[in-house]
Amino acid sequence: MVNRGGFHLDRTFLALVFGLTIIGLIMLASASWPLGFDRFEDGYYFLKHQMIFGLLPGVIGCLVAMRVPYEKLRHFAPHMLGLSILLLILVFIPGIGAEFGTSRSWIGIGGFSFQPSELVKLTFLIYLAAWLEKRSRSELKSVSEGLAPFLTVLGVIALLLILQPDTGTLGIIVLTAFAVYFVAGAPLYHLAGLGLIGAGAMAALIKFSPYRADRVLTFLHPELDPLGVGYHINQALLAIGSGGIFGRGYGHSLQKFQYLPEVAGDSIFAVMAEEMGFVLVSVFVLFCLAFLFRGFRVAEKSPDAFGRYLVIGIMTWFGIQAFVNIGAMVGIMPITGVPLPFVSYGGTALAISLTAAGVVLNVSGEKQKT
Repeated sequence: MVNRGGFHLDRTFLALVFGLTIIGLIMLASASWPLGFDRFEDGYYFLKHQMIFGLLPGVIGCLVAMRVPYEKLRHFAPHMLGLSILLLILVFIPGIGAEFGTSRSWIGIGGFSFQPSELVKLTFLIYLAAWLEKRSRSELKSVSEGLAPFLTVLGVIALLLILQPDTGTLGIIVLTAFAVYFVAGAPLYHLAGLGLIGAGAMAALIKFSPYRADRVLTFLHPELDPLGVGYHINQALLAIGSGGIFGRGYGHSLQKFQYLPEVAGDSIFAVMAEEMGFVLVSVFVLFCLAFLFRGFRVAEKSPDAFGRYLVIGIMTWFGIQAFVNIGAMVGIMPITGVPLPFVSYGGTALAISLTAAGVVLNVSGEKQKT
């Protein structure tokens, strides 16, 4: 711990957050260079954009989240969630919502874009932690007092994300919510029922959405249509395999030269593996695991239920998102377009992730249980 004016921060967790952010910027500088030069005649365009619209607001958000007592968040939780849901609705309004690819997930005003679904990840967890703290075990076992309110709020968010569509973010939010709900004392039969409902809903989404069906088919049979729907995963596997044990060396990836789709975004781990090789990329994965372990230690020592639920939710979110991203690149998960926390390009994602890390640091700074 480090003492900051009577406020004790977890020095190790802070160092791990700093390390992940620096690694992300270093890898982004390499992975995005060809794309930046081709589109803007500036190889460092994406790095500059990430630092201005991701790192800078993220550091400010982190410092504010560290300074403002986290207990105050419970009082503003409904208002923050309400604002986030409003922003999710605004993406559908012409002139405000911006569409990229097949998804309408951004608010674009004057050259500035913001992704509300990233904000919802944090504000929903704050709301959920505050709501669960007020519920007794008997209330959580009740359908009317526990399950129904939980599903109502989650259902509103799910509907808005499905309409965008942003299935990857939806999956992360749902799984994270289930984890916090379980830790708070929800009965297993509630979770089993929710799991069956979720599996059925996902099956329906896949059945009636060709692009989701293609992703599942590609996951099961990546060798099919390697120049079509299977192109992304095949190029990712080629990049990872080309890295070998020790890699091609920093800056020497070949796949980043417009062969690998989303090279600066959700595919950046493949570039990392190609340049750094198996040994160093394994060290990176261990670094990520240390970050998650330290975060869950903060949750374990949290002085109250609100802080514990909040930190568990944030760290579960980071863990699931990292697993889904890396798993997709190595072929053990379908490709969903989920970014790698603190590493992938995306100003909103980095800013919100750093702010969420600030919340964890804030909880770590309170008088902890021994």
